[in-house]
Amino acid sequence: MRTTSLVRLAALLAATGLIGCQTQSPASASGSAADLVEAWNYVGGKLTDMAEDFPEDKYDYRPTPEVRSFGEHLLHIAEANHFFIRSARGEEGGEEHASDEQKSKADIAAELKQSFAEVAAAIEQAGDAGMSRTLKHPFADRTISQHSLWLMAIENAGEHYGSLVVYYRLNGIVPPASRRADK
Repeated sequence: MRTTSLVRLAALLAATGLIGCQTQSPASASGSAADLVEAWNYVGGKLTDMAEDFPEDKYDYRPTPEVRSFGEHLLHIAEANHFFIRSARGEEGGEEHASDEQKSKADIAAELKQSFAEVAAAIEQAGDAGMSRTLKHPFADRTISQHSLWLMAIENAGEHYGSLVVYYRLNGIVPPASRRADK
């Protein structure tokens, strides 16, 4: 029930323009797909700002031994973004690609940014007409609209953003989005 309520809230906020990309004028947005892209770019921008801002020497930081490091968290988000693209195409979701390869901050930030761009392009390609297309729910034995899938992706990215705010605060750093609000 909690997820359904959050998805509805995200849809309402996106539809009313209360959340969205600050660089796009309201007059340029039109339709459901454009609203989703706007909300997607907003949360994606906050996460990529974090990826580029967090100190590289803290990319291995993890609040407890059982959880992902900051860098691993960002790679997980990029893989989740690709998971949602595969789901929208009707492909099997696949598994996360664990890698022993150590990636630099720049590599991780670029991979994350690229994944957000790919989702935005997938939403734009589907367009308003594609939003009502049904597809298999990625986590349940039922169908959903493509619009609902992208709302799930937006919610997922937002939840990860909230988790990474904690990584920032535990390291005594103010997240970039909060710094802008303080000005």
